[in-house]
Formats: sequence, C-alpha cells, structure tokens
Amino acid sequence: MFSHLIIDYLFVFSVIVIWFMLLYQFILFLLGYLYGFRAERQRRRLETAQPDLPAISIMIPAHNEALVITDTLNSLLKLNYPPDRLEIVVVNDGSTDTTAEQVEAIAARDNRVQLHNVPLEFAARGKSAALNRGLKFCRHDVVAIFDADNVPDPDSILHLARQLATNPNLGAVIGKFRCVNRKRNLLTRFINLESLAFQWIVQAGRWRLLRVATLPGTNYLIRRSVLEEVGGWDEQALTEDAEMSIRIYKAGYLIKFVPYAITWEQEPETLRVWFKQRTRWARGNNYVLEKYFTGVFKIRPRVIGVELFYSMAVYYIFFVAILLSDFLFITSLLGLTSIQVPGPYGEVWFFAYVLFVLEIVIALSREKEDSLFNILLIALSYFTYCQLWIFVVLKGVWDDFVLKREHVWDKTQRFKTQGST
Repeated sequence: MFSHLIIDYLFVFSVIVIWFMLLYQFILFLLGYLYGFRAERQRRRLETAQPDLPAISIMIPAHNEALVITDTLNSLLKLNYPPDRLEIVVVNDGSTDTTAEQVEAIAARDNRVQLHNVPLEFAARGKSAALNRGLKFCRHDVVAIFDADNVPDPDSILHLARQLATNPNLGAVIGKFRCVNRKRNLLTRFINLESLAFQWIVQAGRWRLLRVATLPGTNYLIRRSVLEEVGGWDEQALTEDAEMSIRIYKAGYLIKFVPYAITWEQEPETLRVWFKQRTRWARGNNYVLEKYFTGVFKIRPRVIGVELFYSMAVYYIFFVAILLSDFLFITSLLGLTSIQVPGPYGEVWFFAYVLFVLEIVIALSREKEDSLFNILLIALSYFTYCQLWIFVVLKGVWDDFVLKREHVWDKTQRFKTQGST
C-alpha cells in the first residue's frame, strides 16, 4: 500500500489542477461560443463598409509537396481578391520530387505565381528558414502564410484583409483551419474534434476574454513591418508560429482570431505520422518555454503575459492532470490505494467528465458537427485519444532534456485526398 498521506496530497493536487483547467476552459468555452455571434456581426459590418484592401504576398514554403501543391495553387488563384493586389511566392526548399515542375507549369499560365528555389547549400533547414528566405522576394506590405496542403475558401483572404485594414493595433490576423480528410479513419475524426474544440474554445475564448490568440502554422496575414521589427522567424524554433506569437505581443501588437476565414488542410492519417508531428510540436513548445520562461511576464498588460505563459505550459499542466488522474484511477481499482480525504469524489469526477464532453459538443454545434456519432467519439476520446498525449509529452521531454537532440525540422507526410470533405 502506498502512503495514505502521499496519496491524499496527490489526489488533492490532481483535483485542483483538473478543476482549474476545467473551470478556466469553461469560461473560455462560453466566451468563445458568444464570440462566434459577435464575429458574424463584425463580418456583416465590414462587408458593408468595404475598407481599402491591402496588396498581399502569399508565401508557401514547399519541400517535396508534389502530392498537393497543384491543388493548393489552383485554389489560391481562385481567391475572391483583386488579382492586381495578390502575388503567390512559392519557396521550393530543396524538393527532390516534381514540386518545382508543377509550380513552373502554373506560373507559365498565371504571372501571379512565382517560384523561388532555395540554393542547395541552404535548403531543407526547416520552415522558418524557408520563410525568411522567401520574405526577400515578397513585394507587398502584408504577407500571408499558407502550408502547401491548404485549400482555402474563396473569401478567406478577403475576410482576414478587411480585419487588418481596419485595425492598426493588429500585427496579424488568423483564420480557422478545417480537416479536409476528417472522414478518412478514426484518427482523423479524433483530430477533427480536437482542432475544432481548440479553435472555438481556446482561440475564440482567449480573444474574447483577453485579446489573445496565437498564430497557427497556416491561414494568417501578418504585416511585413511587424515581421521586420521582430526580426523574422526564429530558425531554431520547431513551432515557428508559437514562437512568433510571443514576439508579436512583446512588440505591442495583437493577433486576432477570425473564425469565418477558413482553410482546409490535411491531418495525419496514421498514428506514426501523428506521433511524429505532435512530438515536434511538444519539442517546439519546450524551446519556446525555455526561451521565454520569464520574458513573457514583461508583456503589458501583465495578464496577457500570464496567459501566454499558461499557453506555453499547458502541455505540462495537461500532462500532470491526466497522469495523476490515470494513476489514482488504476491504483484504486487494483486496491493499491484508497482516498482518505472525505468527499463525493466519484460524483465530482463524473461531473468533470460530463463537462468535458458537453463543452466540446456545444463547440462542435457551431460547425454543425454535433452528430450522435461525434458525441460518442468525444466521450471515447478522453479514455483513448487524450491519453496518447502522455507519450507525446514524455517523448518531447526525453528528446530535449535527456538526449538533448538537435532540433531538426521533420515535415508532416502528405496524403492524396479525393473528395474527403
């Protein structure tokens, strides 16, 4: 039997951590849900006002993207945006497939598309390095970033540009990403639920509460002047979007979430690809946390710094909460532990679980994806998909703090998608 005192302390700590996350997430959930209605009102107001639209350079870093690059470029060329205010800069980062040839074929029939090949001696050094090199070829004052697998809705850029044009305090504006292959298998369905919940609860809720959002890796606009002021992308960062977000706020600018500016992107279709991608995210988060462990608290107002610190540390907070919960649940079932602290803890756990499911279900209702099947998947995800994050965080910690492995960019594998939406 484990020491009752230690078990009781662990139990109380786990209850505090889990309920802090749940209650804070519940606040964000409510505010994010309400923000959806406000965003629609803002959308209609901007459509009526029709502000002057900025010229935009769309930049796409591309490394071996032959499976997807043609579809992406064709979708970008169909954007509902003045053609004379749009250019598309493809940065071919050492591709060994037919990426360059496909881009050249499209550039031959539409001069808005430009191909820039990274010299071999500088190639394949990661997304940040490709973006920094590509920025030199961007002619316009606003830069849009899209991953090479993205198929944005025709009005996506237009919605983002209107926001940036009407609010000088915004350093960047971000749209929403959707999973184009969400129906492919059980894993992509879980990822779809996770990404929608994150965007409607965390991104929308934090923007409504604190005017805080963080850059995704794609579907966003950023002012070139802001990029130059903060020094471009950090080439050591595996999650260049999260790292850049901190510097934008440190420089005194805001990042706004615009939920109706939508792009469709691929998500991993195998557990191996998912695990590699998520481990890269975890290691990138480790880097950002180390780099800005104290620096974020210098951001004003201070509450924004605290929130950004929380967003960097949430991997570990979530990890501790899930790990302690699992440990106490399993050891109690095996009769190895018993909780001596009095209270209706079975009911408390059940209520927390129901709240977890309910929040995500209502968030999904904004996308009309609150089907009975998805509700069952959400209920199942806590015991399955969520538990996988334990191994992701452990692998990230092992690689960074034990083995001290070099940060090497590992591009997510692409799949050929046909009619997945």
